[in-house]
Amino acid sequence: MTHFTFRVAFLALLALPLSLSAQEKPKPAEKPAEKPAPGDALIEAYLKRETARISERFMDGAKTRAEWEGKRDRLKREYFDMLGLWPLPEKTPLHATVTGTLERGDVVIEKLHFQSKPGLYVTGNLYRPKKNDKKLPTILYVCGHSSKGRDGNKTAFQDQGMWFASNGYVCLIIDTLQLGEVPGKHHGTYNLGRWWWQAMGYTPAGVECWNGVRAIDYLITRPDVDHERIGVTGISGGGASTIWIAAADERVKVAVPVSGMSDLESYVTNKVINGHCDCMLLVNTYQWEWTTIAALIAPRALLFANSDADPIFPMDGNRRIIDRLRKAYALYKKPDLVDEYVSKGGHAYRPDLRVAIFKFINKQLKNDTGEVKDVDFLPIAGAELRVFPEDKDIPPNALNGKIDESFVARAQAPLPEEGKFEAWQEKLLKELREHSFRGFPERIPAGRLVGALSDKDGQFTMMTAPGLAIKVGWEEGKPTKPMVFAVLGPDDPPINTPEWLEDTFDNEMTLCYPRGRGKLRITAKNPPNYFERSHVLLGQTLDEMRVWDTVAAFREYFTNLPGHKWIMTGRGQAGIIAAYAALLEPDMRGVVLVDPPSSHRDGPYFLNVLRVLDIPDALGLLAPKNLTIYSDDKAFDRTAEIYKRGGAADKFKRLPVKK
Repeated sequence: MTHFTFRVAFLALLALPLSLSAQEKPKPAEKPAEKPAPGDALIEAYLKRETARISERFMDGAKTRAEWEGKRDRLKREYFDMLGLWPLPEKTPLHATVTGTLERGDVVIEKLHFQSKPGLYVTGNLYRPKKNDKKLPTILYVCGHSSKGRDGNKTAFQDQGMWFASNGYVCLIIDTLQLGEVPGKHHGTYNLGRWWWQAMGYTPAGVECWNGVRAIDYLITRPDVDHERIGVTGISGGGASTIWIAAADERVKVAVPVSGMSDLESYVTNKVINGHCDCMLLVNTYQWEWTTIAALIAPRALLFANSDADPIFPMDGNRRIIDRLRKAYALYKKPDLVDEYVSKGGHAYRPDLRVAIFKFINKQLKNDTGEVKDVDFLPIAGAELRVFPEDKDIPPNALNGKIDESFVARAQAPLPEEGKFEAWQEKLLKELREHSFRGFPERIPAGRLVGALSDKDGQFTMMTAPGLAIKVGWEEGKPTKPMVFAVLGPDDPPINTPEWLEDTFDNEMTLCYPRGRGKLRITAKNPPNYFERSHVLLGQTLDEMRVWDTVAAFREYFTNLPGHKWIMTGRGQAGIIAAYAALLEPDMRGVVLVDPPSSHRDGPYFLNVLRVLDIPDALGLLAPKNLTIYSDDKAFDRTAEIYKRGGAADKFKRLPVKK
């Protein structure tokens, strides 16, 4: 087949000028910047617009305390859900164990571990005064990204434990998942290609939050801990965890996040996300303005501490956050319980920063406003602080290294009962819209073709959202057959018709290159995977928005070419995008899939989709539309069974993959 200049008269009627935003010219540098891909500027502009829209939604729009309190219970559930913690996990036995103690002057250090979930080990060092006979104010210290190897990153922050214990506190410092004695992973979508984290609704931020909540569960079992005087603090990744934990757990009375949070404008528009791993970020399913997370801490005491020259927590973002937080605390008429401290320098602790933190915590937990001296002690060798001294001591049942596989429960959608297919279908479609396609309207608006003529390669430009363009093409074929709407993927050529498509159809065809594909491809750079990760902070994925583009493009053709029957098709992951487009678009009558994946673990990746269903069930939802699958995968036996139970067995066909 050859490219065919499609219905020029029709296009001329639709023609409107197209203006694509241009990327700013890079500043002169010693080394030339990498040349952006053709579609980068378009997607960056889209992300900027989405960020601005969502950034208006601080505290879900609440302007009064009554409005905020009315929303708070729902928002708390949404918050847990976005961490992968809803429904809240069972608080299983901690099996807390002290494996050894050290003494340094007037301080005793207990080396301990507990299980926040069965097999999820949390290792820590607890610092306490040697002489004490009463309940003490207590600090949970959560670590930043300091690589201390086998010793665990808790050993990098021992100065914090020593100061607190020397000044009348109990202080528990716990290892993180990524850099603890029993290591797991923080970098799944940053550089490990674990895109199924998006499909699972998994983030290691959820693990760090839950480990902190369970650490407090452990602390309140101790006779030396005052339950009413518990604080949490940490820097960098520990600053983020401070906010996760304090927002989740009302037992935290004071929180001091240090260089641990920015806002969507910084993360997405200014690309600060490129400097952060996944533990700093939740899955923003409900499209929150980011500071709303910290607002859940109000009106408990909060010091927002930062540094003025920190490139990964820039001051413009810090200013926006503290301004929003002051408004939240003003609703409670407690402006004195939120404050900021800004140190001069980069991303690190300095004496003035530590002293400011200690003074704030002293005031809030001890009502002590006296002078504070910085910590002064001889560091302890990391190996002495190990909870598990030798590798052989690490529990064989530890799941830390694969906790991402099970931390969020994967759904097992039931098969429809006889005679109840429509109810089954309605329920799962509702759950998909709530958890995966939450930002989609009931009907996606039709796209808009622009330009009277195709470009030199016979392709047309179509706007599928304000300022967002994709490419579509047209291939001639037998006009007596249904028209084919083909969704193309990353392995398909950006101009010519793919061989698999020519081998499968001789119909007239529309070729759809959804965002980031074809001639308007976007940069794929690992790490930091900016485009793929930024979408999740805005409550969507690139693949979800490719479904949007597909529906919008199809609706334009369907509306302006009445009387035609249409078949949606695609190969591999693009085929599943086509299937979901047909699922969301009632006017699409049939679907043909060539060698599709059988699980969303292998893509395409939609937020939380594996918490609802997997691909065989999603394809079953298409019934009674015609569905043909070229695949030998037995997983699609389930799809056949669903079609049968839906009374549409004759509409389902499975054929061997063409070699």
